[in-house]
Amino acid sequence: MSPDKLVMMANQIGAFFASQGPGGVKGVADHIKSFWDPRMRAGILDHLDKGGEGLNPIVIQALESLRKA
Repeated sequence: MSPDKLVMMANQIGAFFASQGPGGVKGVADHIKSFWDPRMRAGILDHLDKGGEGLNPIVIQALESLRKA
């Protein structure tokens, strides 16, 4: 899947969980961990490693938390 598509999907998830208030970062991380296949997760993390262009801050925080887990 293209990085642009992954960014769009991740930002949509981020927008949903941002509206949920505190815990939004955890919500994004949990969703990506539970519902994205390993190739998608690897793709978005690779995009983040290359600067993460286009990713919303809540998504960046969530992806960084996934790395630590």
